Amino acid sequence: MTAAGSHEFRTVSSRDVHIGRVVGLRVDEVAMPGGGTALREVVEHLGAVAVVALDDDGQVVLIHQYRHPLGHRLWELPAGLLDSPDEVPVEGARRELAEEVGLDAARWSTLVDVAASPGFTDEVVRVFLAQGLSTVERELQGDEEADLVIRRVPLAEAVRMALAGEIVNGAAVGGLLAAQAVVAGAEARPADAPWPDRPHTFAARSTS
Repeated sequence: MTAAGSHEFRTVSSRDVHIGRVVGLRVDEVAMPGGGTALREVVEHLGAVAVVALDDDGQVVLIHQYRHPLGHRLWELPAGLLDSPDEVPVEGARRELAEEVGLDAARWSTLVDVAASPGFTDEVVRVFLAQGLSTVERELQGDEEADLVIRRVPLAEAVRMALAGEIVNGAAVGGLLAAQAVVAGAEARPADAPWPDRPHTFAARSTS
């Protein structure tokens, strides 16, 4: 038996169960500290970006979007999947901000990286802070985006919504609380800060 914290959780074998358009499901057999193995189901994800778009009046942009797994609409941040393994994350965030809410920003910084549910998925969302907002043409990408409700609310109100359970999207909760901390004086990371936990396995499937 190895000392606590020193065991290498090596993957002994792996099999694909489902490979879809934006996620994959595989089952890994992993070496455990006691000498045996255990099966771990892993949902592979492309990775995503989200944006706290903060205007000069201290308001943030929220969207109300239908989420089928929960069966109702959620208040969220503008967000979306990374398009390719080599897409620069802040450029993906800029694209999503334009597509979803028709905005661009002069200043970008990194707020937080949010592991959605690391017990079963490698999905990690990078949340950016966008400031110096300007309006750009919004090109609808489909019926779902046409249904979006867009609203600006004071940052303090958005934080209240998160603490009250009215905003439950993990990236939105983490991003809003981080934005409040930055406004209060905390230092955000640069927009091109290293992202060691960016998902790569599923994206690599499309290039292999």
